[in-house]
Amino acid sequence: MTYLMYHLWLFWAIAAVLCLIAELLTGGFFLMCFAIGAAVAAALAPFVGFNMQLAVFAAVSVICIFFVRPFAWRYLHRHDEQRVSNADAILGKTGMVSQTIEADGYGRVAIDGDDWKAQAENGEEIERGKKVVVTGRDSLIITVKKA
Repeated sequence: MTYLMYHLWLFWAIAAVLCLIAELLTGGFFLMCFAIGAAVAAALAPFVGFNMQLAVFAAVSVICIFFVRPFAWRYLHRHDEQRVSNADAILGKTGMVSQTIEADGYGRVAIDGDDWKAQAENGEEIERGKKVVVTGRDSLIITVKKA
């Protein structure tokens, strides 16, 4: 216990690292605020008592939650409304027919290293080796047209 009282900076440093590790698992920028508070408390530990360290930890953490977290969230998630899932990201991409798309049937199209089940937009046959553009997606089946 005596060791801990003389090395409180180590306690705060470990708390900061644990909060950073937990932040990596959650990604909500909430635990990051506590990590910053613990880091500031660790820096002040050699100069002030435990009660002051605790007060600084609490104050810095609260200030970060109300001021730093919204700024970080807004900065790092500024394009969320434009973010699409992996499957929706292929819309508009060009691919190569890897297996002939039968008339009113299905075939396969290679796009960026992935092979998708595909159907022609207008029901026509598209031969193997032709370039196509993805125009739609229904679950795992994409709709294409000739490029």
